[in-house]
Amino acid sequence: MFKNKIVLITGGTGSFGQAFTRYALDHLNAKKIIIYSRDEFKQYQMAQKFSSGKLRFFIGDVRDSERLRRAFPTVDFVVHAAAIKQVPAAEYNPFEAVQTNILGAQNVITAALDSGIKKVIALSTDKACNPVNLYGATKLCSDKLFVAANAYAGAKETRFSVVRYGNVIGSRGSVVPLFRECAAKGSIPITDERMTRFWITLSQAVSFVVSSFERMHGGELFIPKIPSTKVIDLAKAVAPKAKIKIVGIRPGEKLHELMISHDDSRNLYEAKDRYIKMPDFEFWPIQKPEEAKLVEDGFEYCSETNKQWLSVPQMRALLTREGLL
Repeated sequence: MFKNKIVLITGGTGSFGQAFTRYALDHLNAKKIIIYSRDEFKQYQMAQKFSSGKLRFFIGDVRDSERLRRAFPTVDFVVHAAAIKQVPAAEYNPFEAVQTNILGAQNVITAALDSGIKKVIALSTDKACNPVNLYGATKLCSDKLFVAANAYAGAKETRFSVVRYGNVIGSRGSVVPLFRECAAKGSIPITDERMTRFWITLSQAVSFVVSSFERMHGGELFIPKIPSTKVIDLAKAVAPKAKIKIVGIRPGEKLHELMISHDDSRNLYEAKDRYIKMPDFEFWPIQKPEEAKLVEDGFEYCSETNKQWLSVPQMRALLTREGLL
């Protein structure tokens, strides 16, 4: 479906954006890939790294609706990855997070509708499920905006869906590089030895987004089936001989993460590799997912009670395959 098409990635110089770009260049045979982001130096670095005639770099901010309208004409598919993601930064600069994660999301939606984009997928986070921090709250709002945007498309072909997944192993600013640095200094800080998280690799995240483009009809929230592990086990996988220091849970942090709460189990379907949350409000004709079945009432997808788990050796093997050890 991507052959000879034009793809635009907001926040395209980030970890996901670069991984998606590499996959697109190697496998999707797209006509053009537009990197839309606000940091010219990161764009310069990315241009040197990829050196492809199919890449175009567009300096712009998702807060700037006019700039988005300038970038979107002729584009077929949009991956919306731009966001303020650091929890403490969002708490200290709350309206900056609102402007990027919420108002920026609406700007992307408006520009997509005005430009006749075929499909848009917005990236979400497990922190958007029952949020306890501002980052999660802004991403929940963003998710709702993208799902509801299908009601505003009317007779236009533009469709919007959302992909939600957990922590990305080895992404910029992730815990794995931090643990390696701390281990070199003597000890790894762990907030709570009971803490669990969902984990996904960059390559898995990219493949999941590509397959979601192929499956989406508009309004779906796609959640992959991915494994959990205890954060303390991740630390042992990163540096088996390092000392562990329990420092206490941080503000705005959960002991366990949710990707689907029991309140979201209504209109939730289970497929082989994913869960698909369908809209609760049918403001437009909604096409139910094929080859999927409704889950039982009260279902919950939590990192603590997940059926898939990674042991310390399995996590270490995964980190090795990803080139992180």
